[in-house]
Amino acid sequence: MNGFQKIGGIAALLAAATFLVAFAVFLGVLGPAGYFDDGVTAAEQTRLIVEHQAMASVGWLIPYVGFGIAQVVLSLALYDRLKAGAPSMAQTASAFGLIWAGLVMAGGFVATLGIRTVVDLYGTDPAQAESLWVPFQTVASALSGGAGEVLGGVWLLLIGWAALRSRQLPSALSYLGIALGAVGIITVVPALVPAAALFGIGLIVWWAWLGIVMLRSSEKPVGEAVPQVG
Repeated sequence: MNGFQKIGGIAALLAAATFLVAFAVFLGVLGPAGYFDDGVTAAEQTRLIVEHQAMASVGWLIPYVGFGIAQVVLSLALYDRLKAGAPSMAQTASAFGLIWAGLVMAGGFVATLGIRTVVDLYGTDPAQAESLWVPFQTVASALSGGAGEVLGGVWLLLIGWAALRSRQLPSALSYLGIALGAVGIITVVPALVPAAALFGIGLIVWWAWLGIVMLRSSEKPVGEAVPQVG
């Protein structure tokens, strides 16, 4: 089990790193260029995607596809860690974690395919490129953003709860996971969508903390879980 915990710890740190890449690209490159400004038109967004195609591709590929791969490994490692003390809850959480990973990866693939298609078309038909980027971006955002944050919130909440019952993670880390999970879930309410930024920042902290815990525990036997039903 300890070897898998080490792999899971590395996956948690990689997941945190992918979110840092997302913040760097979206807030450090596309944001200052005006991509997210109020009133920006689809034509202007398409032009900016073409002008910053390399960084835009990195911004959707690494944080989405890279994250999805890390999330699959982490979900399975956490199930392995928590199943003795909270088997049903750990199994349910794992299912949500895997679904979340799949949706986010799908969103990343849709966005990167859209960028490549738009860039190829923009030189000859900017209007058609614009008309294609809008649906590509909408689908990618729906898969990786709206639905993804809710599923991620459910996963975090269940992981935190299972960790409290099995006592295989620090209590403070478990409670932080539950709190962040609730934040992710409430983003389904349109008026509370801005909470997604807090969810993302909090996840970076949670993943980094979790990664350190799992790497340290891989160096010594993991404590016996407290047997509990469910």
